[in-house]
Amino acid sequence: MRKASITKALLTLSVAGIASSAFADSMLEEITIIGDALAQQQLAGSGAVIESEQLRLEVATDINQVLKTVPGVYIREEEGFGLRPNIGIRGATAERSARILLLEDGIPVAPAPYAAPAAYYFPTLARMSSVEVLKGVSMLAHGPQSTGGALNLISTPLPTETGGNLRASLGSFGSADTTVSYGMVGTDLSALVEATQRHSDGFKSLDGAGSDTGFDIADYLVKLGWMGDNQQLLFKAQYSTETSNETYTGLSDRDFAANADRRYRMTARDQMDNHHASLSLRHRWQISDNVELSSEWYRNDFARDWYKLGNGATWIDQANAGDDLAASILRGDADVAGLHYKHNNREYLAEGVRLAVSWFTDQHTLELSSRWHDDRVDRWQPSDIYDQVNGELIFRESASPSGSNNRLEGATAQALALTDAWQVNDRLRLDLALRRETVKSFSDRFSDVGRDELSDERRNRTQVTLPGIGAFYELTPSVALLAGIHKGFSPLGASAKSDEKPELSMNWEMGLRYSGVVDADVIVFRSDFDNKAEICSVASPCSNGAEQGAFVTGEAVIQGVELSLSSEHDFGFASMPLAMTFTQTNAEITSARGLSGVQNGDHLAAVPRTIAAIRTGLVFATGTEFLVIAKFTDALCVKAGCNRDNDALSQTDSYWSVDLALHRELSDSLSGFVKLENATDKRAIVSRQPDGARPNKPQSVIAGFEWRF
Repeated sequence: MRKASITKALLTLSVAGIASSAFADSMLEEITIIGDALAQQQLAGSGAVIESEQLRLEVATDINQVLKTVPGVYIREEEGFGLRPNIGIRGATAERSARILLLEDGIPVAPAPYAAPAAYYFPTLARMSSVEVLKGVSMLAHGPQSTGGALNLISTPLPTETGGNLRASLGSFGSADTTVSYGMVGTDLSALVEATQRHSDGFKSLDGAGSDTGFDIADYLVKLGWMGDNQQLLFKAQYSTETSNETYTGLSDRDFAANADRRYRMTARDQMDNHHASLSLRHRWQISDNVELSSEWYRNDFARDWYKLGNGATWIDQANAGDDLAASILRGDADVAGLHYKHNNREYLAEGVRLAVSWFTDQHTLELSSRWHDDRVDRWQPSDIYDQVNGELIFRESASPSGSNNRLEGATAQALALTDAWQVNDRLRLDLALRRETVKSFSDRFSDVGRDELSDERRNRTQVTLPGIGAFYELTPSVALLAGIHKGFSPLGASAKSDEKPELSMNWEMGLRYSGVVDADVIVFRSDFDNKAEICSVASPCSNGAEQGAFVTGEAVIQGVELSLSSEHDFGFASMPLAMTFTQTNAEITSARGLSGVQNGDHLAAVPRTIAAIRTGLVFATGTEFLVIAKFTDALCVKAGCNRDNDALSQTDSYWSVDLALHRELSDSLSGFVKLENATDKRAIVSRQPDGARPNKPQSVIAGFEWRF
């Protein structure tokens, strides 16, 4: 290990991305939770930094495919493009990424992280410069989700010199992606403007219609930075829109086997429309050589209307059970009355303030931080009722919303965190963390359009104290031992009933890190839950079939081993990088407490037993780079207990996928690239939620260029 870098790594971890206390020589940077690959090597726990070079080489536009190369990260795909990912990390299962801490530039970015954490909004990966995954005790500094891990997406940083960048590509299924940015640098001021446009016609085809099943995304970013002698300011504004012709309705298994890319005609009206706006202001003040004050204010507004068929699962379940009439209804060959199409119309607001003071000594890097956060969710979800007649949809009537479709929800949270990176001696560092979280939430459901009559009222207050300690010990200059334990917390959301308790866990990890000709991590992890819970939604129904609230499955253990290896071999004319990751996980209920539908030993939903990835290729001195990425995902349980029911419909497929990419430097400012995704055209059922079997993306090609000016 490189001891000279320890101080930098500690400060990176403790002061959220500030690389040095030598303020006058540092630049205004984005907020990170790890830093860079060097800081990652000094973690008293596990983490990953996917740097800009990897994103560039992989022509990354889908966060699912990027994260499949990170150990301990579980992906459940949905629509093939990564628009609404389902990401789990270790003990945090993958339902709509609701159990992980989702950040952009260190700021919570889920639409309502406490009241409704399901990530129906996800930042556009095409405008990100790097991605961080942090697991273990260090994530207690960030919260509120502190069981499995944190995912931080780093946007394009402010420039160090005036200039711009244009990246454009065309591909299969009518896809076209463009990202252009331009930055200006002055004596004390710097600025960045960026625009990203994405389009695809989609790879699925509607029965009898052939309509667009793709999407259009526009994402705009502005940053302004000022740096004085001992103070810095960073202002960021972002706005995006999305129209995606996506559905909750998949396919019956028989129809999937015949044509995995089919879509039923009754889903032709399904469409997601949303827009997202965010503002943030960050201030950093170097009070003295060893004391620093930082603050940030942020606000995220998100509005969406996902208009879609709401009862497709009924016909798919019946078709899978052998009902020929249900199969004919799905294909549009039989008439049916009473198809419900709901405006899943919701408006979200999340805003907060964080203050932190940091104190540096020769042995300690202390940080005391406080965050105030407020969530609001307004659900107004009327339905339209159609009849299917001769394969056409005939409008019948509209229905006003009530109950769960007509509700106001919210949460207010105050968090206090104290962390200390204590360099005990030249070999041993202890990372100490203590987090105190107080959350108050409400949910009001109305029975009338005017919202004068309550049909249900829920109030919850949760207060938790979360301690943690991690250790990093340099056994030799090349070998380090690491270990950590921390208490994890996952709020249930504003819809939780008063007798439902938040998910709490004890999370352990220990391992060995080697740095030499081969860099290697071997880490064993374990999460013990007193009350493992599933968050229920239409997108991810719970194991008991519920589509709202939570389903507590009892005591549970998620444990496993993560392995990562990387090296580089020089052949003279070219070098060959090689990276491999492997995760083996056992996730089961250990005490069902007599709960209906689950038993001791049931495997938990959405956690694969095995995931693996291999990245290799050749880098030529002539400026040509060739990359191969192979990824394996094991089968997932759709609901808890698929290991004992021996039902193919209760789990997804296991499969390998292989991507190939080629880059060529054409001049000092221009490069070209081509990528072949899913090169073997392997098709698999990657999800059965929501409502039926869903495929991965078929073989596709992307070609484009990057111009630096």
